[in-house]
Amino acid sequence: MVDISGLVMKFKVHIIVITTLSLLIVALICIAPSFVDIIAYFWPLLVSTALFLIAVVVFSQTSPIATDSSAAAEGLLDYVANTPEEIQTYISPEQREEQSLPSSQVDHDDDDDVDDSQK
Repeated sequence: MVDISGLVMKFKVHIIVITTLSLLIVALICIAPSFVDIIAYFWPLLVSTALFLIAVVVFSQTSPIATDSSAAAEGLLDYVANTPEEIQTYISPEQREEQSLPSSQVDHDDDDDVDDSQK
């Protein structure tokens, strides 16, 4: 005859894992909301997503397909790759003031640590 306590000790980890998973599944089924509750909560999101997908399909069917898309893409790439001369980087008023003054008149913040008596 097979010793049952020996088999139980041999498969102790397996029995614990299966029991834990079974209890977890039963608890989730009892505690989790029903499918109808989930649909009732998310119906605005589902409807708006469906309407958006319908609009995408309608616009893709009614819009003409561009035959020469490479020219438009090249123009866009040229614009992105080359910064037009009209676009200048933002210069703060302080930087603009420092650039307009001669270098001898620019007040450096490093001199603030020195006392006036030491100058």
